[in-house]
Amino acid sequence: MRDFRPVWLAQFAILATFGVAVLLGLATAAHSAAETERRQIPASEQEIKLSFAPVVRQVAPAVVNVYASRKVVQQQRRSPFFDDPFFRRFFGDPGRGLSRPQERVQSSLGSGVIVSQDGTVITNHHVIKDADEVRVALNDRREFDADIVLMDERTDLAVLKIKDDGPFDYVPFADSDSLEVGDIVLAIGNPFGVGQTVTQGIVSALARTQVGVTDYQFFIQTDAAINPGNSGGALVDMTGQLVGINTAIFSRSGGSNGIGFAIPAHMARFVASAAGQGGKVQRPWLGATVQLVGAEIADALSLERPRGVIVTNIFEGSPAEEAGLRVSDLVIAVDGKEVLDPDSFGYRFATRPVGETSRFTIMRGNREEIVEVALSPAPETVPRDARKLKEYSPFEGATVMNLSPAVAEELRLETEFEGVVIAEVSAGSTAQRVGLRPGDIVRAINDQTVETSRMLETITKTPPRIWRLDIERGGEVRRITLRS
Repeated sequence: MRDFRPVWLAQFAILATFGVAVLLGLATAAHSAAETERRQIPASEQEIKLSFAPVVRQVAPAVVNVYASRKVVQQQRRSPFFDDPFFRRFFGDPGRGLSRPQERVQSSLGSGVIVSQDGTVITNHHVIKDADEVRVALNDRREFDADIVLMDERTDLAVLKIKDDGPFDYVPFADSDSLEVGDIVLAIGNPFGVGQTVTQGIVSALARTQVGVTDYQFFIQTDAAINPGNSGGALVDMTGQLVGINTAIFSRSGGSNGIGFAIPAHMARFVASAAGQGGKVQRPWLGATVQLVGAEIADALSLERPRGVIVTNIFEGSPAEEAGLRVSDLVIAVDGKEVLDPDSFGYRFATRPVGETSRFTIMRGNREEIVEVALSPAPETVPRDARKLKEYSPFEGATVMNLSPAVAEELRLETEFEGVVIAEVSAGSTAQRVGLRPGDIVRAINDQTVETSRMLETITKTPPRIWRLDIERGGEVRRITLRS
């Protein structure tokens, strides 16, 4: 008798396979239908193109090339042959070996952004530093002379005014605090002088504070290609608004490595506003010092994570003291914006307008409190009485001033506000050769306390045989001994 079980099993396997295939087909069809429903058909040609061209057309006319130039007078060196008596006998007066001073023009190239209809341009301070003449060129090839309205080295920003009535196309400021990591941005500028160029990327990081470019470290990081010549150019969002001023790159080769930094529009708007109110940046003065909250301090304060800055010192009569701030208070926010470290705290506080008040959110003990701080400029409690020392001494070529909160703020000092400080040192001077620097505080000369700039000038007029200088630098007092 024949056994039919193998045939029956084979038929069952065929039917089962067919059923699975039908089910898989139905599932695939359902998934495809859902995916088709989710992926909507483009409704216009513009949606098909997916182009940044509309944003570029809107912004490009307001991004300019900035040409800065300055004249440098150079004296050619005297020929050593004129020191030879034999040579002088045949070729005359050695004074003829000195050529006339020659002028040489140094130029720099960068970018800028027109931010108002009247032709106000924002660029980087380092683009126009020491410039005698500045010209800007629009992308339609028109060129204009420009006046320097304001230069602020501390933010690396400068404000220019085009010498023409306009009106000009301009880029409005965005709220740079609303940016998020991952947002698409465009960088527009003039890299390597090749002409206006647009690059695209995303916001790679926010609130970068360890860049070391300006005093106020709070940069937008982007991977949009930024190269030399892009400095001062625009970083814009997809609405065509200005979110930052391109300023620096991280590079070992000099070219773009996908790590670029831009000054937030919030800071640029603050500086532009100052240019329209007298041409000088007025920053509020807190009159206190703060310190980073690291892991150890966070543990000591029973914090879940390191956050904010801790107040370490408060100066008498300062806005901080009048507001009721105390040493060991933990500042976690300024006007509702989180504070992560001293740099972010400085940025938040320094971009607030003088004359108003700022709300500090602090932790005092286990309680959260609000402290209102008056925003006022650093006072000049004593006349600065600036004096450039010309008598032969270790200070020859130095400009000295009486210390005050205002002078300390200008020279970026965190110190007691008494004594005499070196504000400038001329190149090639005795003071420079001795090693004195701007910001050095002269505490004593030959064990005599120096109290005023006038007193220091008087001492230098009767030089001793030996100079013993007590100089404070970075909070440490050093003694320098020199012979006349």
